[in-house]
Amino acid sequence: MLQRIKEIIAQISTADTAYYKHDNPIMSDRDYDKLYDELKKLEKESGIVLSGSPTQKVSGAILESLAPVQHTKPMLSADKTKSMYELVKFIGGRTAITMWKLDGLTLVLRYENGKLKQAITRGAEGRIGEDVTHTVKVFMNVPLEIPCSDQFEVRGEGVISWDNFNKINEEADEPYSNPRNLAAGATRRLDAEKSRNQFLEFFAFELVSDGAAYDTKLAQLNALEAYGFDVVPYTLISEYATEKRIEAIIGTFAPKQYGYPVDGCIVEYNDVAYGKSLGATGHHEYRLIAFKWEDELYETTFLGLELATTRTGMVSLTGKFADVEIDGTNVNRAYLHNLNIFDSFKLGVGDTVKIYKANMIIPQLAENVTCSGTLEYPDKCPCCDSGLVIRTSDTGTRFLYCEESSCPAKLIRKFVHFCHKTRMDIPGLSEKMLEKFINNGWVKNFGDLYEFEQYREDFINTPGLGEKSFNRIQAAINKSKNCYLNQFIAGMGIHTVGRSAGRILNSYFKGDWDAFESAVQIGFDFTQLKDFGQVMHDNIYAWYADENNAKLWRPLLKHITFKKEKENENMNTNNPFYGKTVVATGKLENYTRDGIQDKLLSLGAKPSGSVTTKTDFLICGEKAGSKLSKAQGFGIKILSEAEFESMLNEGA
Repeated sequence: MLQRIKEIIAQISTADTAYYKHDNPIMSDRDYDKLYDELKKLEKESGIVLSGSPTQKVSGAILESLAPVQHTKPMLSADKTKSMYELVKFIGGRTAITMWKLDGLTLVLRYENGKLKQAITRGAEGRIGEDVTHTVKVFMNVPLEIPCSDQFEVRGEGVISWDNFNKINEEADEPYSNPRNLAAGATRRLDAEKSRNQFLEFFAFELVSDGAAYDTKLAQLNALEAYGFDVVPYTLISEYATEKRIEAIIGTFAPKQYGYPVDGCIVEYNDVAYGKSLGATGHHEYRLIAFKWEDELYETTFLGLELATTRTGMVSLTGKFADVEIDGTNVNRAYLHNLNIFDSFKLGVGDTVKIYKANMIIPQLAENVTCSGTLEYPDKCPCCDSGLVIRTSDTGTRFLYCEESSCPAKLIRKFVHFCHKTRMDIPGLSEKMLEKFINNGWVKNFGDLYEFEQYREDFINTPGLGEKSFNRIQAAINKSKNCYLNQFIAGMGIHTVGRSAGRILNSYFKGDWDAFESAVQIGFDFTQLKDFGQVMHDNIYAWYADENNAKLWRPLLKHITFKKEKENENMNTNNPFYGKTVVATGKLENYTRDGIQDKLLSLGAKPSGSVTTKTDFLICGEKAGSKLSKAQGFGIKILSEAEFESMLNEGA
């Protein structure tokens, strides 16, 4: 038993280093929890608890290149349960607060004289964290000043929403595996400019300061909201709540309908003094508990690997298995993030595997019952049949790469990026269609798309295609010949220079390509532009100087006419939103996220991503979240989508 305890401690310690120090998990949350629960059970049965046990300390590690900071109070964790009975027993007829357990990077923010002084990660054992003030200052919603002159500390979670995570992955050279890793990695970067456009947000969940004494947790949360913080959404559980009522309240926390990654919910006593009186272990405090959803496992048959080569040459691995119905949908694939994870499952075709949905959203392999280990690494690129190589990152994570410079997959991905609706907007040119174009030799660079008419007969005589498809695609290509500079820039795939940066460049150079190109040629300093940092500046110059890139995009210039945007041209300056700061939140019926931003810009409004006291209007769709409660607290005018459009019609 003692040997097994030591084995588990070693496994968890290795996993903690990968997760907390390198933001690169080597095991699933489910496997981690399983090991942790086994360790607790063995410690209880044996009566042996070793000093290095994860049950006695908070997991965490310090990245050596960030300055260490001592916490004023240890950042302990919460005990966990998946049992509703245990949760009801914990509440024990007392008033409690339940809130989402956000899956991001836990942070402490320190304020002095009303100004943000320091931001600190959890760090080693919750006692010494890392100074990440430089990156937290570029979060979307962290108050840099608050109306409180006392020393003030607040704890919360640094996160990235699912919408923004998907948006970032659309433009990424290599897709990120999950929002938690992206948020943690972006927060702990040395160069804050690299994190500026990562849509990082902070949600407060605890007031740490003793100086600002509040009797209840509810009063704490209200105070945090009044100081301008977005607070993790919460619900009050009455002391009179029955077991059925508690179960119903927990049931309202539906992760599939929430806009941020979560891995459960936290329940805490509302009475602050009572909670403190319960004390703590070296690992967790007794005043709160984490309720994690039980993962329902589904057994199926493993069928093999699906490979895809990305724009950078990295080959992604996706496990395929026989269809399984989970929550009303058929699931038959799960992404295997790297070769380390692939190895851990010892996969073979025909193996019996168990599948679940992590946090009820993302399909994952839970375990391999058979563990035949007969499936070997793929050795050929799925696209060009070139040999694959294994590259190992600084953190020891191994990936497969195709190093063939002429691999069509790299070219296909670049064309897909270029044609996407948020860039050059050429509907009909899907990845499958572009694969045909490239494999048939119809296009070799972006300019060839605009000479595609010469292949009309070849196209319409290809099985599965035809004249109607040709006419539809040709019309879309012709329409895209007139584009804005921001569409063109976003379509180039310049690393870290996407749609938002494209809009800034479009505005500064008034939609003039020649002006933009001349600026590059004379060494223009792009860091002088709003939200542009040194990394983005360097990436523009690297892209422009790359001869291989130039062969791809320069032939395009003779086909494109850039539409010039003059400030306030054809703009109705009498509309009620002109010059106003407007925030849009939630799912809108008639606008995409980019669509509402473009609409507000066309009205002369100032679209913003966060609610502050300077916000004039909040436009709310479904699942509005904490921005709505914050706007209500500030007395900001709140509009439904219908009210927004009605005001537009009245002002027209």
